[in-house]
Amino acid sequence: MVICAEKATPADRSSDRVLALSTGDPTMFEPYWRKMGDKGKVVIRGGDLMSYFSDMKNECWFLEPELRDAIRRLHRVVGNAVTDDRHVVAGTGSTQLFQALLYALTTPGGAEPVSVVSSAPYYSSYPEVVELLRSELYKWAGDANTFDKDGPYIEVVCSPNNPDGAVRQAVVNRGDQRQVIYDLAYYWPQYTAITGPADHDIMLFTSSKCTGHAGSRVGWAIVKDKDVAKKMIEYITISSIGVSKESQVRAAKIIGAVCDGCQGVGSDVESDNFFEYARDIMSKRWQKVRQALDHQNEYLNNLIKYPRQRCLFTGEFTESLPAYAWLKCKGGIEDCEEFFSGRGIVGKGGKRFGADPKFNRISLLCREEDFNLFVERLGAIARISNGL
Repeated sequence: MVICAEKATPADRSSDRVLALSTGDPTMFEPYWRKMGDKGKVVIRGGDLMSYFSDMKNECWFLEPELRDAIRRLHRVVGNAVTDDRHVVAGTGSTQLFQALLYALTTPGGAEPVSVVSSAPYYSSYPEVVELLRSELYKWAGDANTFDKDGPYIEVVCSPNNPDGAVRQAVVNRGDQRQVIYDLAYYWPQYTAITGPADHDIMLFTSSKCTGHAGSRVGWAIVKDKDVAKKMIEYITISSIGVSKESQVRAAKIIGAVCDGCQGVGSDVESDNFFEYARDIMSKRWQKVRQALDHQNEYLNNLIKYPRQRCLFTGEFTESLPAYAWLKCKGGIEDCEEFFSGRGIVGKGGKRFGADPKFNRISLLCREEDFNLFVERLGAIARISNGL
């Protein structure tokens, strides 16, 4: 998506409020869960959930059985991932699970740190997490498209991709030296067509982008190899002694409510289908973003063109509706993040994603009031840029 701002002047001053749209905080989903009331309610008494342990018969001893069952049910209902004969590992969000995988896939270590790569533009947290501890086990090696070093490596594939929404596969193929992590945080019907159940050795999911409950900090990995799952559990045991039971119980309740709504359990109200509700909002938001850029028709041909695909969940041909607008400035603007920030819109610049600083990622998952103000300012920038 391209913004030409050759003649831009200060942003629309209808409000002096700065729009903080640099993170994917999914507050867009709040009205749905308020409407659902007690269907998402959990009561925890003072004497409940006091032990460290949840299920000692399971390798993932801190995983609450009701959350494990809810996760498996959710993937069966949506049809977006294979869970049969797989191990489910819970984590404090998918970030901790990613850290656990880095440990699991590189332990006990070799002569050199294992390279970690991802295709640019890649999720900005990947290099931050990899480089945080300056580990001797692994190191960040940048863009997978230009990776040409010998030795073992880990490729992280985010699909649909954060920041640009593209559907991706691994690009580096080097036989037994490869390990691939599929980050499927956005492989849900509100963002993209579900074309089939993902069937990879390692898959990451998170409740924050699925149901919108980022504050619960619950993610899960679906892992084929038992030894990899055990090493992940070892990491989580040492780093945090498991995952909050309160968060797990709440996540299980929420996921159960989502599945009931999709299957019409306990209600004949169509609007109880969370994914239909969320997809409708995302569709309307993308329509408004495109309308705001109508004055830039000469640049709309440069938008990422996502193919319409048949979604097995909805039974319809649908287009992708990414969680972020991946904007590009032209007309002499070298730093798109700085340009938008000067007009009251704080995004996250392309350089953080391994891309040109002329790009800027804007979250579309914000509250309605913030989104409408963003569209208003975006439209003003587009009009000014064309001298209207």
